Amino acid sequence: MPAPHRRDLPLLAGAVCLSSLGDLLAIVALALHVHAITGSALAVSALFATTMLPAVALAPLAGRLADRVESVRLLALSSALQAVVALGLAFTTSLAPLLVLALLLAAAATVSAPAEFALVPAIARDGRLAAANGTVEAARSAGFALGPVLAAVAVGVGGTRLALLADAASFLAIVAAAGLIRARRLPVPRKHRSAAGRGGTRILLADPVLRPVVLAAVGALLFVSAAMTIEVVFATDVLKVGESGYAVLVASWMVGMTIGSVGARRVAGPLVAAAAMIALAVQGAGFVLQAAWVVLPVAVAGMVIGGMGHGVKNALVRTLLHDRVPADRHGRAFAAFNAARNTAELVALTTGAVLVTVAGARPALVVAGLGPLVFGLGALAVLRRRGTGRMIGLAGLLGRRRVAAVQSTGR
Repeated sequence: MPAPHRRDLPLLAGAVCLSSLGDLLAIVALALHVHAITGSALAVSALFATTMLPAVALAPLAGRLADRVESVRLLALSSALQAVVALGLAFTTSLAPLLVLALLLAAAATVSAPAEFALVPAIARDGRLAAANGTVEAARSAGFALGPVLAAVAVGVGGTRLALLADAASFLAIVAAAGLIRARRLPVPRKHRSAAGRGGTRILLADPVLRPVVLAAVGALLFVSAAMTIEVVFATDVLKVGESGYAVLVASWMVGMTIGSVGARRVAGPLVAAAAMIALAVQGAGFVLQAAWVVLPVAVAGMVIGGMGHGVKNALVRTLLHDRVPADRHGRAFAAFNAARNTAELVALTTGAVLVTVAGARPALVVAGLGPLVFGLGALAVLRRRGTGRMIGLAGLLGRRRVAAVQSTGR
């Protein structure tokens, strides 16, 4: 297997940044376009559904492809397909073909995500897996932050077509970056594959450390993703800061995510599982803080803190999956995890609206924050009771205590 080159990680991180930027660029532009041509909220909801359903429905296929096809090749092929589909979307004006192409775009992304995940251990130099995941997640957060801004600029200058052409160009850039990556994650020959018939969900739930961590991370999304709806009403009706204030809150979350992802680079070894669950609890605390004192500076602080927890949690859960799951099952495990996340987010889009309607925005935000708090601290208690997790202090969470290398235990 070719050894990683020092430029491989920046290339992959750049590709991930472009991918997340392109995703947001496309979905914002398409949502505005669909609303303009139909005037229907139902049509916009249908568009959003097409971006999430493939990650759930195609997870088994995507996971097996990621485990059976060389990762760089699969990443390049799926990105090339996305470029072609995005180009088609740029010249589509009717709703029905637009939804079909959006579904194809999401299906290709469902394949590329586990391929990118499985490639990270092959690229991480000197066993610095946590550092590599932190870099990749920071790049992803930066792309998410830039995507809506660039979408607004592109749509304002050249309409939806320009935004989608830029999205197609971003996928071509990913193909070029993949071609420059030297490291390879080769599939394991069929006769040497472990648990070849086991599905991704069974792989995740069979591990005593991954089980509580994954269940907590997915369960918390039922509340965190509900906050996406709640925050809109909280910003406009409670804080009364309007659309610009809401944009500031969203940007604050993204800044926090980027900071947290970078900070997660310093957490490794036996600290990972416990730190991920503490970060999940911090994520929830950020929402509760916003509701404690209804002024914009406190809300911004809450979003930054919550975003930091989100960034740390995302990076460390990825590291834990890499560490606890054998390499020949990485694709299936991540695809299953991603499918569970998307299912929770689909449910949460409805529960957020229900919470706001029944309780009001401020109490709903408290509920959205208490969910991650309870799930994170509950999973931490399970880990400690089983002797598979370790409580850490703030210094460990911030990375002041370094662990020499990521340990692989309990497989």
